[in-house]
This record gives sequence, structure tokens and C-alpha cells, in this order.
Amino acid sequence: MVGAGDPRSMRPLHIALAALVAAVWGVNFVVIEVGLGHFPPLLFSALRFLVAALPAVFLVGRPKVAWKWIVGVGLVLGVAKFGLLFIGMDRGMPAGLSSLVLQVQAVFTALFAAVALGERPGKVRLLGMGVALAGIGVAAVDEGAGGPVLAFVLVIAAAACWGVSNVLTRKAAPPDSLNFMVWVSTVPVLPLLGLSLLFEGWDRDKEALAALDWSGAGIIVYVAWITTVFGFGAWGFLLRHHPASSVAPFTLLVPVFGMSSAALLLDESVSPLRWCAAALLVGGVALTSLAGARRPRTPAPKTPEPEPEVARAA
Repeated sequence: MVGAGDPRSMRPLHIALAALVAAVWGVNFVVIEVGLGHFPPLLFSALRFLVAALPAVFLVGRPKVAWKWIVGVGLVLGVAKFGLLFIGMDRGMPAGLSSLVLQVQAVFTALFAAVALGERPGKVRLLGMGVALAGIGVAAVDEGAGGPVLAFVLVIAAAACWGVSNVLTRKAAPPDSLNFMVWVSTVPVLPLLGLSLLFEGWDRDKEALAALDWSGAGIIVYVAWITTVFGFGAWGFLLRHHPASSVAPFTLLVPVFGMSSAALLLDESVSPLRWCAAALLVGGVALTSLAGARRPRTPAPKTPEPEPEVARAA
């Protein structure tokens, strides 16, 4: 008999929901690339979190974890990870390749978890990390042959920041992922706006906001409400009803949807070398994500010796 926590008990409706979230997150890279034609990258990222936080922050209730975790994840995930990703794509990193390369976050997560959480990677996980890094190497060779190397490096840095935020989120252990994500979205808005004014300039920001049309507004709504609020809310719902080992593999569909939608909608070509990189990276991430980590052994507590008869009598 299959129990409620067994991976095989995942209902078809929940499987469809997980695939839908992966599709939403994959297509998001195409939407980001189109959005970068409307907004400077840092302003775009700030607007994404502003719209994700409002009005949702008034509907999800008070934060359910300490503010240090909300601020920490907000800065690392919202400011660093998305700031670097948007700048990298603005500097020429293709949408499909970005969706693929960003999945190396699983390797960074495993490395940072080993340092911060004491989760020693087993042999299978180490193999997966090596295969994924080989995929990154192949992708770097492919991109270096005709693409901007700096943009590639920025997306790798974004993946590293995502790995840090994953470890912080695990330390926070939020009981409600939607509540957590909405409150996290409040943190990056002002820092990103400040960075945008500093590096992109008031004139460029003002021009982008003045030219805001229905297309630009729809892009902001998609990246804020669809990918952030709906995506993370649905993902949290699935994780509350099923083991992480049942849900996590669906993230491997993100680069599939990302690369295919970029090819269909943006006419991005996929070279044989890039397909090779995709196979290595997805396979390596699968091994890294699904293989268990070994926690350090803690010595068993010593059984207290019985007290002498005189002591018990006293």
C-alpha cells in the first residue's frame, strides 16, 4: 500500500502542477529577455519585486520566520542573484542558455551546504557535481566561441548566489513558503532602486517608466505574480504534500522549457556543443539533487550510570 508520503502517491493533478511551474519558470527567461528591451536590468528587477510584494504583503499575514532570514535571503536572492542574472542577460547572455547555466546552483548549494550545514556529499553526489561542472565547461567553450564571456560569468555568479540563498532558506525553514517569498520580495526593492539610480542613471530610469505600455506592464505582471507569487506558492504547496525527492526532479524541466521556448519565440539557435552541455549539466544536476548527503555522525548520548544507593536514598 502506498502511503501519502511515498513518491508514487503524487496525484496526476499535482504532477501537472509541478510541470506547469517548471514551464512557467522556463518561459520566464524569454519574458526577461523581452523585458530587458523595455527596462534597464536593475530597475526591471526592482519593479519585479515591488509588484510581487504589493499588495500580496497585506494578504499573507505577518512573517513566520525571524527577520534576519528574510533580510538575508532578500539581499542574496533578490539583489545579488537576480541583479546579476538580469545584468548578464542584458549584456548578451541568451535566454535559453541562461535557463540552463543557472541550474548549476544545485552544485553550489551542495558545496555551501557541506560547509555551512555539515552535509558531506556522498560519492554519487560528487560524481553529479563533476558531471555538471563538465557541462558548464562545455557551455563556456561554446559561448566563448562567439558570445560575451563576461555575461556568462555573471550568470554563473548568479547561480552561486542562488546556492547561498538556498542554504539560508534551509536554515530559516519557513513553514509557509508563499508567506516567506512575499516578505523576502519586500527587501530587494529599495537596494535595487538605489543601485539602478547609481549605475543606470535617473534619466534612463525615467525614460523607461515614461514609456511604460501594456506590453511592459504585462511583462512585469508575469515575472512578479506568475513566476514569483504563483510559482513559489505552488512549489511550496507541492513540498508540503510530497517528499522533496518527488518534487525536486521537476526543476530539471526548467531548462528544457527555457531552451525550447527561446528557440521558438526568440529564434535562438542551439548548437550541437550546447546540446552536449545541456545533457551533461542536466544529468549532473539530477545526480547532485537526488543523491543524498551524509550528515556528520554525532556520538550517541552516554547512558548515565545509576547513582549509588546512598545518593538515591538522600
